[in-house]
Amino acid sequence: MTDNLMLRVAGRPVAEYVVHPDVDPRYSPRPYLHPVRTLAGVPVTDTLPEDHRWHLGVSVTMQDVSGTNLWGGRTYVRDAGYTWRDDHGRIVHDSWLDRAPDGFRQRLRWCDPAGATLLTEDRTVTVGEVAGHATAWRFEIGYSLTAPADREIVLGSPATNGRPGGAGYGGFFWRLAPGTPTVFTVDADGEEAVNGSTAPWVALTSQGADGSPYTVVFTGLGDGDHWFVRASGYPGVCAALAFDTPVPVPAGGQLARRHRVYVVDGTLRRPDVVALLTAAE
Repeated sequence: MTDNLMLRVAGRPVAEYVVHPDVDPRYSPRPYLHPVRTLAGVPVTDTLPEDHRWHLGVSVTMQDVSGTNLWGGRTYVRDAGYTWRDDHGRIVHDSWLDRAPDGFRQRLRWCDPAGATLLTEDRTVTVGEVAGHATAWRFEIGYSLTAPADREIVLGSPATNGRPGGAGYGGFFWRLAPGTPTVFTVDADGEEAVNGSTAPWVALTSQGADGSPYTVVFTGLGDGDHWFVRASGYPGVCAALAFDTPVPVPAGGQLARRHRVYVVDGTLRRPDVVALLTAAE
């Protein structure tokens, strides 16, 4: 089924939204954005990479949703490690609430392996120019997850299931394009220092396949959340919901988050990022 959306900034295509992905069920199919590009056309996302075939561009997902794996791949099992299990669900498009060249709003369902609804999601994505910055554009995503009226849903991660090493991934996740990235926050440098932080922003600089430099700046960490960041094994940034503690969504209750990301041609340093964010407020 073809129902993809192309998002544009000032008439230029910057992101394609894949609504009905045709991927292996073990990768927990879900809508995602790929490719995402700078205004100059440099790709800044990756999908179905060889190292983690279940990484799908930019998406919102969790590895443990009351026992269902919606992240894809092997499930981390306490005292056993990563294990292939028949526990993969999928996130499915339910209906459009709004569609335009610069964004959309949709309703989705997070489903268990049998197809039963675990959570309903209201998702909004918008893109736009950044005043005073001709080489940058902004990406915004807001989502709310609602549990069934009669059941609490608990969100977890490999870390909450016993994996050491700061592997508390799950939530809004951006798998970046292959490259040699550098990551930093307002007061820390490098993957080890940045992973698990609660800094107001995380920046990643890298290069496209042709050597063109780019920078992606992530903001909007929610209360109680942490940044999950990888740069050495693979490049990825996640605003992690359950970094070290499971997060319950009470019966009939909601969990809501909103994030803003800046995609920039060229390499920004710390003072450049601060100036960009200050001007964009």
